[in-house]
Amino acid sequence: MKYKMVVVDIDGTLVDKNGKMAEEDKQAIRRLIYSSITVVLCTGRVVQATVPIIDELGLDTYNIFYDGAFIANTNTKCKLYTKPIDATLIREMVDFCRQNNIYVELYANGASFSPDHILGTHWSETINTDLLFVERPHWSKATHHEFFRIEPTVVNFDDIIGKKDILKAEMLVSSDDEAIQARQLKDYFMDRFNYSIVYSPAFPDVHFINIPHPQVSKGAALKELIDYWGYPPADIIAIGDGLNDISLLEKVGGSVAMGNACDELKQVANFITNTVEEHGVATAINFLFQF
Repeated sequence: MKYKMVVVDIDGTLVDKNGKMAEEDKQAIRRLIYSSITVVLCTGRVVQATVPIIDELGLDTYNIFYDGAFIANTNTKCKLYTKPIDATLIREMVDFCRQNNIYVELYANGASFSPDHILGTHWSETINTDLLFVERPHWSKATHHEFFRIEPTVVNFDDIIGKKDILKAEMLVSSDDEAIQARQLKDYFMDRFNYSIVYSPAFPDVHFINIPHPQVSKGAALKELIDYWGYPPADIIAIGDGLNDISLLEKVGGSVAMGNACDELKQVANFITNTVEEHGVATAINFLFQF
């Protein structure tokens, strides 16, 4: 079978604990591009934390951000899809977090869109910037700055709710107390949000909990791209390592779990490759495409 598209997660799949990509992985992805294979990054990261990777790989297509809440091409600055959280629900979450002294972050893309009348996409000069809002300082500031290249802005959430499209809330868990608070929030809101636990090799002691719209997932975002480009799912490969990649791998014909992937992901994968430290992305690409 000749695959036409490869979708790749970033943290723990393409990027290692030092925030670096293996040269073997970069070369394998460039071979795909030279062979006219569409390569898409699919990540829980915000846009500006992903742009350096997109540029280093030379990608010029739509990519999936915010755990599936946002699809955009950072080179043409065109947005294809977005699924923000309802403002009423965000307000209820903020009230709950205040009442229970729970630290939560709110994320929005910096773009303001005007239609370009091409295939329903929208253009904005500021699409490659993101906004991270917090109500108080937190230990995570250094994490955001050093690894994800985004600075938090301290605001009163009441001043932005309904004025900014919030694409995801996020909790960071590195202690028992924070884990209890995360469970408390999930138990209260149940399925009114989606909850995506993300691990980064660079921060092994931190759980990043992405909280987007309940219908948002990597798999749902991939479905939008499938409908847009018309690729049959059987002609697509997806490579990942985390729980939030399960919906992604379930949508494609060639599903690949990293050697360092969680057991739940390995159970749904057709193939298991090497770990991120052993350039598993390149191993999978070279095997499936016979490079």
